[in-house]
Amino acid sequence: MPKLTILGSGTCAPSLQRSSSSLLLEGTEEKVLFDLGPGTMRRLLERGANIDEIDAIVLSHIHPDHSAELPAFLFSTKYPAPMRRNKALRLVGGTGVGIFHETLSKAFEETISLPEEILRITELGDEGEDDSLFREFSLQWTTVVHRPESRAYRFTSTEGTSLVVSGDTDYSENLIKLADGANIFVCESAFPDEDRVPGHLTPSLAGEIAARAGVRQLVLTHFYPVTEGCDIEAQCRKTYSGALTLARDLLEIDF
Repeated sequence: MPKLTILGSGTCAPSLQRSSSSLLLEGTEEKVLFDLGPGTMRRLLERGANIDEIDAIVLSHIHPDHSAELPAFLFSTKYPAPMRRNKALRLVGGTGVGIFHETLSKAFEETISLPEEILRITELGDEGEDDSLFREFSLQWTTVVHRPESRAYRFTSTEGTSLVVSGDTDYSENLIKLADGANIFVCESAFPDEDRVPGHLTPSLAGEIAARAGVRQLVLTHFYPVTEGCDIEAQCRKTYSGALTLARDLLEIDF
């Protein structure tokens, strides 16, 4: 049975309780990181995993709270020198992820350079489906309303269970279609209803998307500190009556 661990349920705002955005998706023999915000590697260790076990990194977009630990991750794979990692690492993202990596490589030079047979970069178009990127999951993706390279993803296991991750987004019809009938829907809910910010969702908007998609379980995440003093669940219940979980770091969910 696949397992999801919330490694980071927070944002760019410093927090002792919430690391920046990151999820760990585990199959029987495969581990995939979704997003790589600051604090991810520490949370991995707390989960009982290490970076050598990661088979792929999938980025929703390149904002720092979702991607800033990528250079440190690549740097860490090289030590002890000359190269600790002995299996391929796939880096997946929307259009421009290759340029993003290239720019990081210019900034950090040889410290994060990995051989082509180790680091394999896959850029995804606006929408599509691919069952060859991972051994235990097929992948579907679509654009969402945040940045040009922003993508939401649907991972479907060999058992047929599905996980949809929104990344950062405003209200999106594409996301509703992608999440249709998903077992688990991890959706950002960055701000309370009364403090909505363009490019992000609130609890009631996330709930509306989940209700329209008919998901089996909604997991709200990506909480800015302003949400801590609000009744996020009550706001979500205005539009969604199904199974609901508020994410916290190191929360584990089987699906």
